[in-house]
Order: sequence, then structure tokens, then C-alpha cells
Amino acid sequence: MIRGNTSAAAILAAAFSFLPAGAALAEEVPRKAQACAACHGPSGNSTDPAMPSVAGQPAQFIATSLYMFREGIRKDPVMSPIASSLSNADMNELAAYFSRQKPATLTHTTSPENAAAGARLAQQHHCVQCHGPALLGLQHIPRLAGQQFAYLKTQLRGFKAKTRADWDGNMAAAVQALGERELDILADYLSGLSPR
Repeated sequence: MIRGNTSAAAILAAAFSFLPAGAALAEEVPRKAQACAACHGPSGNSTDPAMPSVAGQPAQFIATSLYMFREGIRKDPVMSPIASSLSNADMNELAAYFSRQKPATLTHTTSPENAAAGARLAQQHHCVQCHGPALLGLQHIPRLAGQQFAYLKTQLRGFKAKTRADWDGNMAAAVQALGERELDILADYLSGLSPR
């Protein structure tokens, strides 16, 4: 069952007005984004299984994530210090830049036995309801399709254990009924979906 505080998401969404991509922005943002490449990969396409790819993620999701790290709502030993010095304008610029980058070609292949089971789990546990029918993300909700397998497994387990920040509680509620094996199946399925 999906529940949540949509007003919190709406307030946060309203706090960010995304800047149009102009000439000054095109020159400035890649310089700011260079530090991100160390973990998230060139143009936001991670090659580290433990790090998420941010290329092609919804801009509002990226800005919201940075905001959550900056405000201490979500904590990470690397991201929290980086985000602490970002202004709202910095977050908007980074979000606009990375959302325009093309996700890399898939490197993960879902195991045949997990393909049908994963699709069923994604339907039964409302993944497609919030993340979109192709799981490409919507507004402040991330793209799951083609995301790093190890990263997805870690995040799903964090939501289940309630150790991962969950803005409105929807993710914790969605994964509570899933066992360890089902979390693995779901992560395997999502990682093998086309990110485009």
C-alpha cells in the first residue's frame, strides 16, 4: 500500500525552479560537475557498482537528493560534505546538467529466471506506479532502469531496514513485505532494463 505526505514533496519541488540551459550555464556547469565524475563517472555514468549513475535522472530528483544531503535528511560520508557547500543555484545547475546527459548503454544482464519474477514484483509493489511505467523516473522520483545492481541492492535493503532516508515513507512501505531473495530479484530486474 502506498502512503505518503505529498505536501512535503510539493513544498520541496516548489523550492527549486530549474534554470534554462543558456550559454553561460553550458560553460559553468561542466566545471562544477567535474568533481562528481570521480564517483558518478564521466557525464554521470558510474562505472563503480556501488555508485549510482546520475546521467538522465530527472532534474528535480537530482536537486532534491542534493538538498536532502545538504540538509542532513539523507547522510553519506562523501555526499554530505560535498552538498553542504552547494547553494540552491548550484544544485539546480548540476541537476540540469546531469539530467541532460545520456545514460550509458546497459552493462547488466538480468538473469533469465529473474526477468518475469522481477517484472511481477515491480507491479505488485508499486514500482511502476511511482517510478513510471518504464521505470525511467518522474519529477522527484529517480530512474531505476539500468541503475547499478549493487547500488540498487544496497538502497532497497536500506529502505527495508529504515536506515535509508525516505522522504515520504513510500519506499519503506513498498519493500517491507519483500524478503532478501526478492530484493535481489528486483534489483537484478531493474538493473537490466533499458535506461532510455
